[in-house]
Amino acid sequence: MLLSLLFPRLSRPLWSRVRDLSCSRWGWKRAGCPHRGLQTAWATCSSDVNPVFTRALAFGDKIAIIDQNREHTYRDLLGQSLHLSREICRVLECSSRDLKEERISFLCPNDASYVVAQWASWMSGGIAVPLYRKHPVPELEYVIQDSQSALVIAAEEYVGKIAPIAEKLGIPMLPLPKSRSDGSTGHTAVEEGPLTACSSWKDRGAMIIYTSGTTGRPKGVLSTHENVQAVTTGLVEKWEWKKEDVILHVLPLHHVHGVINKLLCPLWVGATCIMFPEFSAQMVWKRLLSSEAPRISVFMAVPTIYAKLMEYYDKHFSQPQVQDFVRAFCQENIRLMVSGSAALPVPVLEKWKSITGHTLLERYGMTEIGMALSNPLHGVRVPGSVGTPLPGVEVRIATETLKNGARSYTVHAQGDENSTQVTPGLEGQEGELLVKGPTVFREYWNRPKETADAFTPDGWFRTGDTAVYKDGVYWIRGRTSVDIIKNGGFKISALEVERHLLAHPHITDVAVIGPPDMVWGQRVSAVVQLRKGEMLSVKDLKDWARETMAPYTIPTELIVVEEIPRNQMGKVNKKELLQRFYSA
Repeated sequence: MLLSLLFPRLSRPLWSRVRDLSCSRWGWKRAGCPHRGLQTAWATCSSDVNPVFTRALAFGDKIAIIDQNREHTYRDLLGQSLHLSREICRVLECSSRDLKEERISFLCPNDASYVVAQWASWMSGGIAVPLYRKHPVPELEYVIQDSQSALVIAAEEYVGKIAPIAEKLGIPMLPLPKSRSDGSTGHTAVEEGPLTACSSWKDRGAMIIYTSGTTGRPKGVLSTHENVQAVTTGLVEKWEWKKEDVILHVLPLHHVHGVINKLLCPLWVGATCIMFPEFSAQMVWKRLLSSEAPRISVFMAVPTIYAKLMEYYDKHFSQPQVQDFVRAFCQENIRLMVSGSAALPVPVLEKWKSITGHTLLERYGMTEIGMALSNPLHGVRVPGSVGTPLPGVEVRIATETLKNGARSYTVHAQGDENSTQVTPGLEGQEGELLVKGPTVFREYWNRPKETADAFTPDGWFRTGDTAVYKDGVYWIRGRTSVDIIKNGGFKISALEVERHLLAHPHITDVAVIGPPDMVWGQRVSAVVQLRKGEMLSVKDLKDWARETMAPYTIPTELIVVEEIPRNQMGKVNKKELLQRFYSA
């Protein structure tokens, strides 16, 4: 039997727990579970919605992940995930509780351990809540508490950071052993063949990713397995992912860009993902230009990373023969380069094309909707535009009007993957981008009012982004609200930053704004009013904020004023502040 091969010391009572979990929790036929192997159990049902791990056996000994520790095959990942799922079941006593949609928070580095924690959470019937290693302790505590996580999983190197939080909140913690370079923990025997899961996956919660909003604390965006699969398969189709692809992964794993676009897409088709623990321009160039197998064929990043790579290029690749080699190598070996998470400055796109011969593919998405729009893989990519809708996605550009207390929408343009209809006379007019389709999230976790407010009466999600449709493609003009700052691919709530800064003993009032920046997209700038007689420098503020704020949220510029102008309602006109201090 498969589980006895995977876990020879598995006791009968614990196996009963795993059997109960895998049969009753997932809706599998009990007859298939205890005697006919785990693969048979998976295969007793079929569905249009299946988590990515159900496909792993089809790829067997093909390399799935290459990280700083070693190579991991699909068989390895499945075996390790099953083992961790058993441990989750032991800690949470799955034989006596329904693990359906229990939240499982996990803090892992950018390596195979993240995949194992994610898959194991799903195998256990839970919702994966990824944490970010660079977030300060208070923010990690907030996510764990707000998501009402039943369990915290931590990679060995983060146990010391997470254990006090788990103890404080009274939540069990499960340490994740460090992957050994000799591979002795991973090569487990698993039967060959595809796996399919049951229809219950369709509406089951898959993951909660926290995103900054404009009304206070970060909100948990709950996506279902149907949402995740719709985004994944839409990108697989449009960007023509195949098992021969090799992607270099350098992004954080608590955002859709890093989780779905760069990880689940390659794992869905049996491709290989090379994961770096963090971004290094030198290491990225070294790997992109390496003839060592497997060669990189896909690269995705945020505009800031492309700007940093170009800085390194200018400094170290100045010789003409080297530049010729870089361009020729990239054109011959890399089939796709994508930019997202923030607006891509056209000068960056143009310079990158001159360096590598690649026109970066721009696309548009957000945590709540996954990916919605994309420039084409084949055909003309229009600089500055985000292309057309992805499979299954409907988009609408509309303006809202209030008349006699009733809301109505004027639709400028509406379309899907196949075509867009424009209201006569309204082409090119700005409106809010609305999205509908299977990629749209289920809810903001435990926030019914915010969830309801995020949708129009007829069910369209309000992105809060201003967009236009012209020349056959969609264009994003920016945030409808100035309280969202996009910095290096991160989406930062200005109100959340203000909340932190107001705790500083010298600050009596603050307004956080996001002036434009060629490298970062936007900078975080704080306009502050200080207590009488006090002084504050940017360095002092950074030193103070480091313990409580994520690095990318800490202001890099400080403007001290005698008084922050507010209207009679106590509101700050941030557009006026931007014009006043950053008129250029």
